[in-house]
Amino acid sequence: MFDGLRKSSAKLADSFTSVFTKERLDASDIAELEETLIASDMGAAAAARISTALADQRFSKENGALEAREALAIEVARILKSREATLDLTDGPKPRIVLVIGVNGSGKTTTIGKLTKNLTDAGAKVVIGAADTFRAAAIEQLKVWADRAGASFVASTQGADAAGVAFETVRRAKQEGADVALIDTAGRLQNKSELMAELAKIIRVMRKVDEDAPHETLLVLDATVGQNALSQVENFRSVTEITGLVMTKLDGTAKGGVLVALAQRHAIPIHFIGVGEKAEDLQTFDALTFSRALVGLNAQ
Repeated sequence: MFDGLRKSSAKLADSFTSVFTKERLDASDIAELEETLIASDMGAAAAARISTALADQRFSKENGALEAREALAIEVARILKSREATLDLTDGPKPRIVLVIGVNGSGKTTTIGKLTKNLTDAGAKVVIGAADTFRAAAIEQLKVWADRAGASFVASTQGADAAGVAFETVRRAKQEGADVALIDTAGRLQNKSELMAELAKIIRVMRKVDEDAPHETLLVLDATVGQNALSQVENFRSVTEITGLVMTKLDGTAKGGVLVALAQRHAIPIHFIGVGEKAEDLQTFDALTFSRALVGLNAQ
């Protein structure tokens, strides 16, 4: 986690440390701190909340910067803690049907692959459905992940009916007694009405096999887009219900603070974060560990 967030923590530390040269912050220090937090993609609301909290604290002349960083981690964790929610996909109904949504390029396909690998390594039986029939590359990539993990794979040809693939995935998962069914979807937000119609059809058709499907709808967000992730959440919330978030590519950006902005604005659980290319780099979200890594502190 610490290594994965190094770019974000370095950007924040460069600006942050210079503010804390006194025991108590004055109005100009608070304003500078707030600007620093906004520049780190935490958003204006979270930045104001954190700055106000730190304004009431005192720091020693000898260790002010370190103490301030510890205090910052605590305040960031305070915002994130209410969104921290462990998701055990092997618990609950079987198969646990998970619909994965997000814009194209956000990391949906890779996230499904990593989840599959982690689940099968833990002994779960998984079926993957390649219902992003818009992109042939997505189908091929998922097939590689499925083969590597020993998971069942359901796909059709490029341009085929996505709802048909989702239907077959749920049917296969029930037939095989699978623990989890993971279903990829297309993410063409350019035409929201088409996307809404497609997702609605997928859900309607899946419910012919399981009336409670999907049990989870996970929105995958790419951290490298920064504040644009906020508008993506709003757009997808207008299309379908979202039960949880996955934030990917945190290792490739200095914009890791956007997760704080998301937590401040949207009351949606954060389940997983991606801090690298390997399957084990998709980690269960832990608010305090993330907060400490974001400000450049090792976990305690």
